[in-house]
Amino acid sequence: MFPEALEFHVSGSINNLVEWMLHTFRGFFDWVAEAILGMLMFLNDALSILPWWAYLLIVCILAWLTTRRVATTVTLTLLPLIIGIFGLWELAINTLAIILAAAFISILVGIPLGVLIAESPIAAGFIRPLLDLMQTMPSFVYLIPAVIFFGLGYVPAVFATIIYSLPPIIRLTDLGLNQVSEDVIEAALSCGATRWQLLREVQLPLAVPSILAGINQTTMMALAMVVVAAMIGGGGLGYEVLRAINRIDVGSGFEAGISVVILAIIIDRLTQGLAKRWEPPTVNNS
Repeated sequence: MFPEALEFHVSGSINNLVEWMLHTFRGFFDWVAEAILGMLMFLNDALSILPWWAYLLIVCILAWLTTRRVATTVTLTLLPLIIGIFGLWELAINTLAIILAAAFISILVGIPLGVLIAESPIAAGFIRPLLDLMQTMPSFVYLIPAVIFFGLGYVPAVFATIIYSLPPIIRLTDLGLNQVSEDVIEAALSCGATRWQLLREVQLPLAVPSILAGINQTTMMALAMVVVAAMIGGGGLGYEVLRAINRIDVGSGFEAGISVVILAIIIDRLTQGLAKRWEPPTVNNS
């Protein structure tokens, strides 16, 4: 047994810090909750307006524009029909709204943080360890602060999803900027480009494929977390999976799980295809 005299617990200090934050920044948390809920309700209402066949048409157009493959386009267009056949269309729309809200906020925050890491070694030394911590922390842990600060419902589900899906877009934005050739940077600087012009007109455009890969990974992680976030009132397909587990209903769990997989496949193929379309052409030296 480990000697009790050497034990030291930080749980009390952490609980005191949380209590202080709740008391001091209550107004800020209320504002964040209202902003997230407003965005989520807007997305859910906007997505609910479209008829089911409009989604098939949108997927078909996007699949063709990003892949230019007939088989892939037809497959991705027909896959959403399975969700409708299972009677889970409305839940899938709710899940899609949560994914879009979480992914949008993650991208909005993540890309500037990725640029900051790439440009500032001091910021990189502080943020990168936090990213390591965020990526190794079990996903269920993110539910605890979400519930503490925002209670139960859609808002904490979106908040937990944002925290879980944020690291990929930050890391891949940083990676894309650091992979820009030094020769290109030196050529731009020799032509009189300022630091801001270099970032805006040279580095960011060349880093777009990496940034799009980060968007792909962020969106996929948001989809994975949405299922876990159903435990704190996230709703959507995740709630259906959770209810099937509680009832030991294998059939319903299978239908909801397959629907989640279908959403993942469609989102993954579309975002991957978009990233490939931005990749610079390879030069054949032979």
